[in-house]
Amino acid sequence: MDTLTPTQRSERMSRVKGKGSAAERRVRSLVHAMGCRFRLHGPGLPGKPDLVFASRRKVIFVHGCFWHRHPDPNCRLARLPKSRQDFWIPKLEGNRERDLRNEAALADLGWRVLTIWECQLRDETFIRNEIRTFLES
Repeated sequence: MDTLTPTQRSERMSRVKGKGSAAERRVRSLVHAMGCRFRLHGPGLPGKPDLVFASRRKVIFVHGCFWHRHPDPNCRLARLPKSRQDFWIPKLEGNRERDLRNEAALADLGWRVLTIWECQLRDETFIRNEIRTFLES
């Protein structure tokens, strides 16, 4: 059972935005500090990637572990809500399937994809190395 009224739930969910999350801003800041330039939210690309490096044909997605169903079993941020699982499981699994379709579509178009998960941002050195390796390969 939901602990909030429908009005409270609606108001809370309206605050969840699709672009410009704290995790996304942090990755953008890291990439910019590394001296790399990019475009945001490639409008003509499947899934509208968060960072687009057009000349390299590479994109980066920054995924929230909850909303995109991080498959790492050790990720605490990807746990399911205890209430309304009949709603949440199909919703979140649908997000995950859509992400996989978008990645496949990008690969078919000749783009390389790096996905950075929200929980990975705890280790900035790791993320910086992942991004550097991805962009230099």
